[in-house]
Amino acid sequence: MLGPPGTTRERDRVIDGLTVGLGLPPRPPRAILDRALETALAVGADAMWIIDHSSSFVPQSIWDEGFSPAAASVASPDQMYEYQSVLGYAAAKAPVMRPAVGVTEAIRRHPAILAQTALTLSHLSDRRPILGLGAGERENLVPFGWPFDRPVARLEEAVSFIRMCFESSGPFDFEGEFYPARRAILDLEPGPAGVPEIWLAAHGPRTLAITGRLADGWYPTVPYRPPEYAGALRRIRTAATAAGRDLATFTPALQCMVQIAQSDEDAHRLLDGAPVRLWALLMPASRWAELGHSHPLGPDHRGMVDFVPQDFDRARIEAALAAVPYEVLERSVFWGTVDSISQDIAALVEAGLRHAVLSPVPGTVPAPPGSGTSVADLATSLMSGRR
Repeated sequence: MLGPPGTTRERDRVIDGLTVGLGLPPRPPRAILDRALETALAVGADAMWIIDHSSSFVPQSIWDEGFSPAAASVASPDQMYEYQSVLGYAAAKAPVMRPAVGVTEAIRRHPAILAQTALTLSHLSDRRPILGLGAGERENLVPFGWPFDRPVARLEEAVSFIRMCFESSGPFDFEGEFYPARRAILDLEPGPAGVPEIWLAAHGPRTLAITGRLADGWYPTVPYRPPEYAGALRRIRTAATAAGRDLATFTPALQCMVQIAQSDEDAHRLLDGAPVRLWALLMPASRWAELGHSHPLGPDHRGMVDFVPQDFDRARIEAALAAVPYEVLERSVFWGTVDSISQDIAALVEAGLRHAVLSPVPGTVPAPPGSGTSVADLATSLMSGRR
């Protein structure tokens, strides 16, 4: 449930027009990644997604078994893979699934490198890669000295630059404020899988408009209820129409962080755990305000965009977690049984959703397939009705 109670591996394996992607574990050991790929293949997932973070959102100050049982075997929550290598590995192991990053940004990597990576993946995979892009998050940038000024302007310019890389032959010039190029050459042509797609993690009016004008897909990373999702999608379509674009092949997607239980009562209990509380803290203050609550990190806090976990000692982060009200918890993740979450996602399909990416809440211990409470079980439920 997203809110209070009441509320074949082949491309044609859909339910009501929906395809499903699974999130890959972003950290060692490799055996966990291999099992995740095997599971994704077994359930017929359309895409395999990896995040692109230098560190996690979990402060090391609270990383212990009291926060998550995973701390017993994982020394640091910040052992994060680099996405390009993982997708190359995954494409070789599972070429029938789309390799996708959700998402990176054009600050740590120049857009020419992002384009070259996506084009390379189009040769390694049988399916079109998805290059998910966002404006960036402070935790990945500021501690390393990367710029974080005017991130949306950088994003918009980067998309245009990457498009030019996809389409160019021979030397090209690019008149850009952030990424000017003179007689640049990137002649790697798309592989048999086709030209990579660019999906944007957009939430505000400006990035939604950019998505409509320039992108192939939309990949928001905060949960929406159906009316909210439909409203944001209308903004995208309005911008596309104004730009003279046809969105017939455009894919509206959603990152779905899920907390699955055998019963709604168990789900209520799990919602109160520290990992879900932390994820709720990563929702922007504007979302809290919509629910009638003040964000403990301030009225202008943009959630995961601004959150830098190493800035929080144990006392401060525990106080913030304790301040998360239940109304915010239940609107921050998809929670409940496999059946109830499937119904929530089906309602979003009616609002325009076409690709759902399923991942367990960070910091939780994923349940094994077949347990009735795993991401794989949810994926199977969503894909059980073929058309």
